[in-house]
Amino acid sequence: MYSKTLFAGWGDMDFNSHMKNTAFLDKSADVRMMFFAENGFPMAEFSRLKIGPVIMKDEVEYQKEVALLQEIIVTLAIAGLSDDGSRFIMRNEILRPDGRLSAKVTSTGGWLDLAARKLVAPSEALLAALRSLPRTADFALLSSSIKGR
Repeated sequence: MYSKTLFAGWGDMDFNSHMKNTAFLDKSADVRMMFFAENGFPMAEFSRLKIGPVIMKDEVEYQKEVALLQEIIVTLAIAGLSDDGSRFIMRNEILRPDGRLSAKVTSTGGWLDLAARKLVAPSEALLAALRSLPRTADFALLSSSIKGR
């Protein structure tokens, strides 16, 4: 399982003294980008290829609060993928150090050609990185976002 240990910082807190909803999304996005960087796709490579991940839908399911400076473990798995990789569903789980689930973030997205401003299929190398992620128990094969495929 791909995971990173992070902390809930001052800027992650809300008025109720727990981690705010947007912080769960931010931590999830950070871990996704760390995964890509560690698998040959740092931001410079995305810029060179003139593509980037675009998230079309996020769903957050909350279980337990996260407090200021609490250590969290953020995992990443693939919950859905089209054969050509043009569409994906990634799932992050935010866990307490004792392994108890704090939240689950499910993000649906694709790959945006930054010049043409349309969805495209990723390179074979990027698709291989996606395929290297562990699959969730509810993994689904998705249809392509490319017309005619």
